[in-house]
Amino acid sequence: MAVYKPTTLQKGDQLPPEVQALVKKSARKKSTSSRQSPYSGLWSILLSLISVIYVIPIVLVFINSFKRKAYINKSPFSLPNAKTLVNPILSNYTSGMQKIGFTSAFVNSIIITVGSVFVIILCTSMCGWYITRVKSVFSTCMYYLCVFSMIVPFQMVMFTLAKTADTLHLGNPIGIIVVYLGFGAGLAVFMFCGFAKSIPIEIEEAAMIDGCNPVQTYFQVVMPILKPTCISVAILEAMWIWNDYLLPSLVLDKTKYKTVPIAIQYLKGGYGSVDMGAMMAMLVLAIIPIIIFYLVCQKYIIEGVVAGAVKG
Repeated sequence: MAVYKPTTLQKGDQLPPEVQALVKKSARKKSTSSRQSPYSGLWSILLSLISVIYVIPIVLVFINSFKRKAYINKSPFSLPNAKTLVNPILSNYTSGMQKIGFTSAFVNSIIITVGSVFVIILCTSMCGWYITRVKSVFSTCMYYLCVFSMIVPFQMVMFTLAKTADTLHLGNPIGIIVVYLGFGAGLAVFMFCGFAKSIPIEIEEAAMIDGCNPVQTYFQVVMPILKPTCISVAILEAMWIWNDYLLPSLVLDKTKYKTVPIAIQYLKGGYGSVDMGAMMAMLVLAIIPIIIFYLVCQKYIIEGVVAGAVKG
């Protein structure tokens, strides 16, 4: 049996032809991978400008929240100075919170958003897994009904919805969660079905062989795998529910319960007068929670995309 003995190259010796070919091929790949498109710099500049355009409205709202009411309309794009700055500096925030009852509205929005997102994820993930694994006429019809619900305009059903919600006494923060479940199920089921198809069924079969029933298989095996999709659905649904104005205004009893978007509208006075300083301050407070939630969860979305790209 021949034994390979590595040879030591001396200075001036030439590499074998096979090694030289491999070195040239590796260098060629490296130069090709490091070569950038001639338009990459242009695309970077263009996308940076688009990002700035999207951020400008948020920056303007934040800047104007520290100005006096009279100067917001006169010079909305200028930075606050000694003349335009309110005194004390947080007076717009304190006055706005007192006028609209921001604390109670904030609590109502938290209850509605967290409860709705939790119920949507729990119910629609089960539904998506069931539709993917159980092939029947009923599951197929259920899937297409969920997809169809995404294209139905809200204006077609809002009057019937308001009457039904009033009849069933859903005009409270707990009752409206059921309404949000119905409207948020379409997109969520569609996303969960798409991801559940990529889960190897052998994993679930192995869990059942080990003695897991369907409920245990779902919560202990399927649910952890669906985590990236759960977070993606949570972000989309939370942004929609937190910022929603029309549905709570139709369903909720506004004399008892107000969400943040509804409460902010009460800063409008008679004859079209608006306390712009307080409104800008309340808009900042309304934006901050959803931005924090997105920044905390975005890394999980990226991990989910990477995991899905190498899933095989």
